[in-house]
Amino acid sequence: MNKEQCCVVSCERPLDQEYWENQYKAKATGWDLGEVSPPIKAYIDSLENKNTAILIPGCGNTYEADYLLEKGFTNVSVIDIAPTLVENLKQKFANNPNIQIILGDFFEHQGKYDLIIEQTFFCALPPTMRQKYAWKMHQLLADNGILAGLLFNRTFEVSPPFGGSKQEYEALFKNAFVFLKMEKAENSVTPRANTELFFELKKNNTVQVNLYEFKGITCSGCMTTVTQKFAAINEVLNVSMSTDFAEVLIVSKKEIPLEELQTIVSYDEKYKIKKI
Repeated sequence: MNKEQCCVVSCERPLDQEYWENQYKAKATGWDLGEVSPPIKAYIDSLENKNTAILIPGCGNTYEADYLLEKGFTNVSVIDIAPTLVENLKQKFANNPNIQIILGDFFEHQGKYDLIIEQTFFCALPPTMRQKYAWKMHQLLADNGILAGLLFNRTFEVSPPFGGSKQEYEALFKNAFVFLKMEKAENSVTPRANTELFFELKKNNTVQVNLYEFKGITCSGCMTTVTQKFAAINEVLNVSMSTDFAEVLIVSKKEIPLEELQTIVSYDEKYKIKKI
């Protein structure tokens, strides 16, 4: 079995709590390296402030947290949606006060973190959720906070994991974050060699990042028209719509009134926009 194929079902099945719980119960964790990945290990080695507030979303068996604690970090939080996994982690780290283990939906989580480490969480989400991912990361990061880790620079025949490209990621995170690094990882594990990008993004504190529900679009041509209209607003810096046309991410110098956004798309009575 290809180790990058964490399941043998198509993504038509909801990737919800039940799905991931079943993966851990069945020990169908082909994505699990069994150790912290070398690029993230090297990045952790470069960090100096041991009191940095760190979050690892979709943490899995969280070898990253293991390594952080081993290196003396004192403020580590991990979150995952699978109850069996989280219970195992709580038992494993029961005597360590420097880690908080959270059972829950990342997109409902509240907090502020100096650093969020990305390791196989982004690629486990359906691509339709990528705008929501960028929005939530911006929310959870403290001023000048960092989002860093690995993204796949390839596609997959069986998903999850879901891949992507550097160009796609740059378009998604543009202006909401300052790009410190996004380049091919030179020290990936052998099965992932030349297929990973290491990235480091700093939260842009000077902008507003808002996510909206959008109804009425049924084709990519209509999506292009709508995003171009939003992008033409003077204060708007970046617009990105989800692949199912259901959500739109708007990065702007100041928040655009909802009434203005609705007026812009009112040329089609089916189009409705609502802030999330």
